[in-house]
Amino acid sequence: METWLQTACRPGVIKRSAKVAVVVGTALVLINQGSVIFSGAANLDTFIRSALTYLVPFAVSTHGTVSALREQNPSDTNS
Repeated sequence: METWLQTACRPGVIKRSAKVAVVVGTALVLINQGSVIFSGAANLDTFIRSALTYLVPFAVSTHGTVSALREQNPSDTNS
């Protein structure tokens, strides 16, 4: 039986989540920080916030993928 974390650490899950994070994270950075970055007023805080912005879509994608995989194989559910 595979735990939630073991499923989340599968290479396919990580690869899928990373692709989603790059696309959605980039869109969010452009929406939220784009004007600051392109105006030249960005500082370290701006870049830290921008980097952290990629974590949200990565986490959401990972959760959705793991949930779907575990729903397909209910015998693997071990919280």
